[in-house]
Amino acid sequence: MEYPELAARTRRFTRGAPRAVSVASDGSRVVFLRSDGPEATADALWVLDVGTASERLVADPAALLAGVEEDLPAEERALRERLRLSAAGIGSYATDNAARVCTFPLAGRLFRADLARGEVTEVATAGPVVDPRPDPTGTRIAYVTGGALHVVHPDGTDAMLAGEQGGVTWGLAEFIAAEELDRFRGYWWAPDGRSVLAARVDESRVPRWHLHDPARPEQDPTSVAYPHAGAANAEVTLHLLDLDGGWVDVHWDRETYPYLVSVHWAEGGPLITVLRRLQQHGLVLSVDPRTGETQVHAELADPRWVEPVAGTPSHLPDGRVLVGGELAHDGYDARCLFADGTLLTPPSLYVRRVVGRMSGGSGSPDLLVEASEGEPSEQHLYRVRTAIGGGGAEIRPLTTAPGWHFGAVGGDVVVIGTASLDHAGTQWTVWRGEKQVAGLASLAAKPPYAPRPALERVTDRRLPTAVVYPRSHVSGRRLPVLLDVYGGPGHQEVVTARSRWLERQWWADAGFAVVTVDNRGTPGVAPSFEKVIHRRVADVALTDQVDALAALAGKHTDLDLDRVAVRGWSFGGWLAGLAVLRRPDLFKCGIAGAPVTDWHLYDTAYTERYLGLPEENSDVYAHHSLVELAAEPSDVTRPLLLIHGLADDNVVAAHTLRLSAALLTAGRPHSVIPLTGATHMAAGGVAEKLLALELDFLRRNI
Repeated sequence: MEYPELAARTRRFTRGAPRAVSVASDGSRVVFLRSDGPEATADALWVLDVGTASERLVADPAALLAGVEEDLPAEERALRERLRLSAAGIGSYATDNAARVCTFPLAGRLFRADLARGEVTEVATAGPVVDPRPDPTGTRIAYVTGGALHVVHPDGTDAMLAGEQGGVTWGLAEFIAAEELDRFRGYWWAPDGRSVLAARVDESRVPRWHLHDPARPEQDPTSVAYPHAGAANAEVTLHLLDLDGGWVDVHWDRETYPYLVSVHWAEGGPLITVLRRLQQHGLVLSVDPRTGETQVHAELADPRWVEPVAGTPSHLPDGRVLVGGELAHDGYDARCLFADGTLLTPPSLYVRRVVGRMSGGSGSPDLLVEASEGEPSEQHLYRVRTAIGGGGAEIRPLTTAPGWHFGAVGGDVVVIGTASLDHAGTQWTVWRGEKQVAGLASLAAKPPYAPRPALERVTDRRLPTAVVYPRSHVSGRRLPVLLDVYGGPGHQEVVTARSRWLERQWWADAGFAVVTVDNRGTPGVAPSFEKVIHRRVADVALTDQVDALAALAGKHTDLDLDRVAVRGWSFGGWLAGLAVLRRPDLFKCGIAGAPVTDWHLYDTAYTERYLGLPEENSDVYAHHSLVELAAEPSDVTRPLLLIHGLADDNVVAAHTLRLSAALLTAGRPHSVIPLTGATHMAAGGVAEKLLALELDFLRRNI
């Protein structure tokens, strides 16, 4: 069986692999999701008892649904799209602090699992549920249905905490928060389980867009609130809701700081992060749960944009507030952690995420942190000391082998997920202190080959790059080059994880030297490396891709730069289109999947962060528009293959349709593949089924 079919049947070799791993606060159990085989589509809920190192199945979606078709509420489908989650069955779950009680939605129904006993019961609700969560004590369950926030009490009483009509929702993250700010939740329990901090989202001012699949004329269009660049955002407010009906509004300057980026409520009180619309200034605020008044704990500022660190802010046990930010003075260029302004991590460490607290060791809990140090293609786990003392920052690496490591923590137990070039998939190991006590079994299929990309840094900018050759390649045989790009902010492609190179090895085996470049603007190197793209994304990204190609050709003499093609999806689709239209002398053809072709049509938070407001930067928007670029006269034109899902609510199909119209008017060669019913993920094997068509296009044109 060929790679495309295998990848489609196994969801790129992830079915049967553990995911969504969490640890009980006392380290007694590890909770995770996993389907029961390499082609099984539905994820089930599993628990590993750390003391006995034994796994047990807690909730099987097939048994719970008993043959009833899995029909997701619209809000759940939207949440999964924002999470880029294509798994069936149990998509997500939530637990109390001790991981004794677990709740999850399944086909719009609410289930409660007793993880100690292994018992699962269905809980009656007022309607189809989204994001059910037990309170930290495991006593009550909150959930959202029909845009209203409900709580189920121990006696089964279902009470609506807040809800209203007219385009207002309670307890859900708005589109911008989930798509661009990495906040997927809209409510947070108090530590004692007696009140809830809830977001109210009013979308009445947001433009309404109507998505319709022409292949299904019998269906009504879907109306979505889409805040495109320059348009009104949803109005988001926060409110403290007591279970007995009391209500307190949270106060901050929402006109100046409209974006609610993060909320954290544990011992010490609620902490929130808010940003200005252009995201060049933000505040970390503590909230008084009695009055709703806020106090500034830290300011975040950058003339380009602020990039908060995931997992912050939070209270440390001694009362200090942990904040992630940038160290950009006295010659430093780093992403660090601070406690009330005191540096906790050294500038050599590029902090990506605070996983949680670790017990053991010193009297004060330490932090488990995901970070890179010197090599952006690798991510490691570090233990960071939080206790006050002399000697500066104290960190200890928990992983050292080359690879991409991530973790989960509870008490003195750390679960480490490791992806590497040396093995397939992610290997999960469970550690108590210095001793490995268990592992999470993977039932995923093994890929048919082991790609070995050649990773190196090139140009004076030390751009991370990789070259993948055919497995049968003989040195001295010149190869056409396929530049496989993403290149957008917030995402790296050149990483030491085998899964990233499986499809690229298939392309290489089809007769290409496949090149991947992480241009400036991508994370992992330094803040200045990321933020140099401010207001000039197109020039920096394309220049870096072209310069890296030239540098690699100087080292890899089998790369034939007279035969170069480019392909990408989403931001990568825009970059592929930009490459073909701006540099037809180098790129002979391109494949642009779901490209952003007119940045006026993309959302506020992402677009304005990098390009500014359209009314103030019309020339910047024009300079980044593929639609306008396509209309410019050119002596040389190269063919483009455009691919777009007609149900895409992130980069709507209008992007590709408008570019196609402009290309047609200018007489530029191109083809369009519309994907009926496909969203931005092109899930369900659609992307893999396109590979043969894309390969045929490339072979015909280079």
